[in-house]
Amino acid sequence: MAQQIVVSGVGVWNPEFIVTNEELVASYNAYADAFNAQHNEEIEAGTVAAKPHSSAEFIEKASGIKQRYIYCKEGALEVERMRPSIPERSETELSDQAEIALHAAKKALAEANKQASDVDAVIVSCAYTQRSYPAIAIEVQEQLGIEGFGFDMLVACSAATFGMHRAYEMIAAGNAKCVLVINPELVSPQINYTDRDSHFIFGDVATATVLETAETANAEHVYDVLSTQALTKYSNNIRSNFGYMSRANDVDPYGPDKLFHQAGRKVFKEVCPMAADHIEQHLARHSLVAADVTRWWLHQANINMNTLICKRLLGREANAQEAPIVLDEYANTASAGSVIAFGLHHKDLTQGDYGVLCSFGAGYSIGSLVLQKR
Repeated sequence: MAQQIVVSGVGVWNPEFIVTNEELVASYNAYADAFNAQHNEEIEAGTVAAKPHSSAEFIEKASGIKQRYIYCKEGALEVERMRPSIPERSETELSDQAEIALHAAKKALAEANKQASDVDAVIVSCAYTQRSYPAIAIEVQEQLGIEGFGFDMLVACSAATFGMHRAYEMIAAGNAKCVLVINPELVSPQINYTDRDSHFIFGDVATATVLETAETANAEHVYDVLSTQALTKYSNNIRSNFGYMSRANDVDPYGPDKLFHQAGRKVFKEVCPMAADHIEQHLARHSLVAADVTRWWLHQANINMNTLICKRLLGREANAQEAPIVLDEYANTASAGSVIAFGLHHKDLTQGDYGVLCSFGAGYSIGSLVLQKR
């Protein structure tokens, strides 16, 4: 690699609407009561499972989540609907996902002291895109007036780190000098608000990062990317089957299996040791150990996962400064969580400090970057 590659800007944007645990539980419990009353005979006969009640205390204990941001609150808590009501936009209007992507992109560009003319490529990398084509990235590129190219990529909860990996590689290969990576995580349409075990997990947000050569970086806070590392291992334990095949399969395109669903206990048991081992191996490439790391910007899916991973790495629980938690406010934001943690908790680091940005999720997939403050 001829030139050092750096992260020079990060942007975090969230919608104005908030759903608290208490609001979510009140809505879900009302739905459960209505469902159980409607299907009382089948429940008595054992052919239909009753919907159990939930509680705000259960959600916080199970996940660490206290609230979440939502792109459109209308409809999501209505017992007769139980999904957001988002009006469809015409093909001549800016898409919802491009809109939130632009908010985060502009924040990241401002922090990096970059103009559209400085950017060579746009990557939109997230868990879901609202259409197959044209790419959301190309729509954003057009709106920002960026010359060059753009593309979308999907890697579930590791999409943000994998997108940064691609940016790093393109710059290293000389195909670009500055790349804008955006993670518009508009996940609320894929939430099953009628499922007690998953209705509370996700929130909507958009994040963005700017990667460029150290030679062109002029931001206040710049981080050398020492290296990137990725791992995937196939698993069905986190899945969403929504897709274009439903029309040909003659099945309900919005059935429960087409929405987000997971085997949570299996995910916890399998992903935590994988993530800890992955990070240890990545650090070892630079003759570093966990004790050398000042800040851990970890994926924000579940507070218990982060606690366990840090304990495996450090031999003790990490404090809030070492491994900041943002999911209490934002909930699980798919791939954006680790970038939110980075965006909100990086400016206090001093020159030479090491940090690890790591995501893990469906696939399974794990992506990490070892960073050092310039």
